[in-house]
Order: sequence, then C-alpha cells, then structure tokens
Amino acid sequence: MKRILEIAETEIEIKKSRFISIAYPVSSLEEVKKRVLETRALHPSATHVVHSAVVGKSGTLYSSSDDREPKNTAGRPSLEVLKGSGITDICVCTVRYFGGTLLGTGGLVKAYGDSTKEVLKIVKTEELIDRLEFQVKMQYDHYTLAKRLFDETEATLSKEDFGTGITVEGKIPTTERKKLEDGLQNIGQGRIQLTFMS
Repeated sequence: MKRILEIAETEIEIKKSRFISIAYPVSSLEEVKKRVLETRALHPSATHVVHSAVVGKSGTLYSSSDDREPKNTAGRPSLEVLKGSGITDICVCTVRYFGGTLLGTGGLVKAYGDSTKEVLKIVKTEELIDRLEFQVKMQYDHYTLAKRLFDETEATLSKEDFGTGITVEGKIPTTERKKLEDGLQNIGQGRIQLTFMS
C-alpha cells in the first residue's frame, strides 16, 4: 500500500459542469469528516461536495457520500477508483459546480470516476512503512553523531528539546530499530536513553 504525501487538486469540465477533485492525506475516518467540512467551507456556492476515502494500514476502512446526487452515481464510482489505486489514508473530495446540463446516471458515474482518476495522476505517494515512535535523551556531546545516525536510519523527528540535556522524539521504520539501538549504544557507551513507544 502507498499513502499520499500532500494535498493535490485537479479540475475537469463536462458539459459546462466543473468537477474539482482535491486529494487529502488523512489518518482516520474522523479526519475525513473534517476535510469534507473544510472543502464545503472553501466552496460555499458548489452544487455538491462528494467524497470518498480509504483509510487504515491495509486500506480496509471506507467512507463515501453522493451528497444529494442520485444514489451510487458519485461517491461509489470515486471510491471504486480509490480502492483500485493501492493508496490508503486518502480522502478525495469532488466539488461540482452545475453547468446547466443534466448528465444522467451513467454520465455522473463517469464524471466522478474520471475526476478522481485525474487527481490520482498527480498525487505524490510513498510506500506505507511500519514505523516505531521513539524518544532519545542524551547529553550535548552526543548530539552531532546521534543526528547523523537519525539520518542514516531514516528517522523523522517531531520534537527536539534543548534543556539541561537533549530530548528528541520521532519515528523510524521498524526495520531500522536494531541499527538505531546499536548506533546509540556505540555513541553514548550506555549513557543515551532510548525508549520505544509501541
């Protein structure tokens, strides 16, 4: 499975109706609801704000809505495209500005499906990797070497506190755990405290 790294947006026009698809990275179904509300706020005069979402490590949690379009003509076709993409933790909101011509049920299914396909063409993704949260407490003289080790173990740091000592928090790929443990042991000779929050 892959996940998206940043928000992406595309627009297509079909029979004068505008379909704007916005792909958001999300981590829960609660966050999906927030993204839908945000999108509505950004497009207050839109006729419809349809959404579809795939969430979870194995991409097995789904959410979709037709937002007053005929049943199964909007959210479902968009969701089917998402399910087939191999991407998880993604929410696509498709904003429709009605152009005056009715598309019919087949036309709507195609329009919402195509709109979702368009935005998926431009999203930036990365492989979904199991990550471990960690915390490191060390003295200032260990920091430079530890920082280099964080880079080598593909750590993403979320917090660095510089007080009487240094506290660093972040995540590393699960596969890098032993390398981090051994590396910090070598640098600090047992004086660096490493904790994993599993």
